[in-house]
Amino acid sequence: MISKLLDRMSEYLAHRKGLLPIIGIILIILNLIVQFVFPQSPLAFSNIFLHFGLIIAIFGLMLAWAL
Repeated sequence: MISKLLDRMSEYLAHRKGLLPIIGIILIILNLIVQFVFPQSPLAFSNIFLHFGLIIAIFGLMLAWAL
């Protein structure tokens, strides 16, 4: 089941190599906006969008290079 899911996901992303890095960049920009619009929110203190954005962008670049 997991093997089929990974196979379908890799075939989908093979034709859209820049999708994951773009999603990562959007999350990083969203983190910047949250920092300025809601400076006292827990999301601003944790930088969760920044961390997820970096992980997704790096994973997307590595996956695009492998495919």
